Formats: sequence, structure tokens, C-alpha cells
Amino acid sequence: MINDRVISDKKQLFTHSFITNHFITNHYYKYMIYKKIQQKIAEGKKMLAVLIDPDKGISSLPDFIQQIKAFPPDFILVGGSLIFKSVEKTIEAIKKECSIPVILFLGNALQFTDKADAMLYLFLISGRNPEFLIGQHVTSSYAIKKSGVENLSTGYILIDGGKPTSVEYMSNTMPIPPDKPEIAVATAIAGELIGNKLIYLEAGSGALHPVPANMIAAVKENTDVPLIVGGGLRTASDIQNALQAGADIVVVGNILEKNPELLEEFAKVCKSATNF
Repeated sequence: MINDRVISDKKQLFTHSFITNHFITNHYYKYMIYKKIQQKIAEGKKMLAVLIDPDKGISSLPDFIQQIKAFPPDFILVGGSLIFKSVEKTIEAIKKECSIPVILFLGNALQFTDKADAMLYLFLISGRNPEFLIGQHVTSSYAIKKSGVENLSTGYILIDGGKPTSVEYMSNTMPIPPDKPEIAVATAIAGELIGNKLIYLEAGSGALHPVPANMIAAVKENTDVPLIVGGGLRTASDIQNALQAGADIVVVGNILEKNPELLEEFAKVCKSATNF
């Protein structure tokens, strides 16, 4: 009887210890990506994210992963506006070869997978389409909550990059004109006030022009959350201009699908840039 009680007590102690350790581990990793972003900004460092579209991909993903390992960005984003190939398999292939944090860049709820380290929970706050303001979020909320994947609530703001883009068409929303920084500022402030942890200024994949530097600077000056800028960044000069204007993280993708060797130059520019 005593032995049974001792065994029972040991089982309870083990179970309690396991649950406690499991909770602590999950709690730590659940906020790791956002803490990393905040820490880098506090240290005056800029960040680079590479966007991989599973459909467009890179002509040879394994080869490109080797390029990434040689000149590592801070983050790898996986996703797109419209995807037919498996997001999950793409993430698994990336994580099998490197330890760079992988963040979901969801075009819709169907793209969600728990294989990523975190996700940009995108709220298309520059548009007026309720489907991308709350509809897709309701559809995916339970699965995301249950998964434990770190959720980075992101105010997503489309900026006219000179031509219609996939995200503009798929979301049925109008981008903000590039000569209207005051609209971008007001939209970004609204995003911050409703609780977005990040603001993302997006000119769109393959944009003819990146987000204007004066718009980036205005948004950065009037908000207190990390600022991401992407779309139309084709050269080291484009990236440098965005960083100098106030971007904390720049996202490149489309140009690397055609010229993956540019990653080395882009990584060097981001590494040398500072907030000071």
C-alpha cells in the first residue's frame, strides 16, 4: 500500500514536472521571434527577410537553401497571395537544411501550417474588404490558437507600386497612392492603436517602384512598432534607401527568384546598416 502510494506520488511529480517544463518551453519559444526583432532594434540593427513563394519558388530550392546558409537572412517568409503547392512541404524542406526562423506569410486561411516558427497574422488595414480584415482570421483562429505557433499581429498596408499586383487583385482592395504619405501614416497609427505588433508597407510582388522613402520615414516617425517594408526592392540601393528611411526589416523575394546570387549583396547591406 505504501509502495503504491509512493509510486503514485512519483507519477504525479513526474507529470507535474513534465507539464511545467512543457509550458515553460512553449512559453519561451512562443514569443522568441518578436523578442528577437525587438532586441535587434534596441541594438540598432536592421534585418533582412527572404520571401519564398512555394509556387514560384526558386528554380532549385535545395541550391538556394545553400545560398541562404552562406549568406543568412534574419528570417525566411513562406507564402503568397495564391498558392497551389504545399506550404508545409516547403517549410519542412527549408527547416531540414537550416535553422533560420521560418515565418508564415499567409495569403489566406488555407495556407496555415504549424510547421513554421511564427506567422505574420496579416490584417489588410489599407483596404475595406471585411474578408481580409476579420473573415479569414475567424476561419483560421482556432487552428492557430491550438497550434501554439507564435502569432505576430501585423497591420498590412498596400502601397501602389506602379502596376496591379496579385495581392491587390486577390484581396479586391485599392492600394494607397505613393504620393499620399499622410494616408499611410493615419492607417499605420490606426493599426498600432488596435493592437498590431508590426506594420508592413507592401508595394507588392514585382512592383515597378518600391515604397517611397518619404512615406517610410513618415510612418516610422509616427509609430512605435517595428516597421517592415517589401515589394519592388531589386537592388542594394533600393534596400539601403528603405533602411535609411526607417524600415526595421526589408523583405526581398521576386528578384531572388531570378537572381539568387544577389542575396550576398543584400545581406551585406543589411548587416552594415544601423538605426543610429
